[in-house]
Amino acid sequence: MCFFVDAAHFVMQPFLGFLWCFVRQFIRSPSGRKRFNVLGALHATSQQIVAVTNDTYINAYSVAKLLCKLAVDFRDLPITLVMDNARYQRCYFIMDLATALGIELLFLPPYSPNLNLIERFWKYVKKQCLYSEYYETFPDFKQAILDTITHPCKQSLSSLLTLNFQTFNPVTL
Repeated sequence: MCFFVDAAHFVMQPFLGFLWCFVRQFIRSPSGRKRFNVLGALHATSQQIVAVTNDTYINAYSVAKLLCKLAVDFRDLPITLVMDNARYQRCYFIMDLATALGIELLFLPPYSPNLNLIERFWKYVKKQCLYSEYYETFPDFKQAILDTITHPCKQSLSSLLTLNFQTFNPVTL
């Protein structure tokens, strides 16, 4: 089973959509800078999401928690995780834990977020529950994100999360 892994950091702040009018409009927005972190693993074909969340930071222990969760949920299947080059994902602690759990880690080339399929999913989550939305409290904000992650619109995701990537053939000049 191949999973694409990455973290998203959702900040409770105003996310404006498109707004044009003749009269000045005042838009409510939350104050402060509360952050909700989600470390997710997206299955490449079934589009299933396995996530670990917190309100502090994503670090090696968060990745370890996700690895253990995947190892338990898919214990009889070979697991490959496609990850970017975040420091907390490439440390010896995670490498040793993945080896012990029988999980293969595949790292993407540097500066290539377009190859990580879950980046498209995070864009979908932001569009669905953050743009032009106001949440009164931080628990409402977190719940909106969790609802979008656990119950996404399959029709929207089917065209967004395809395994089609643009390739370039070498050209001689």
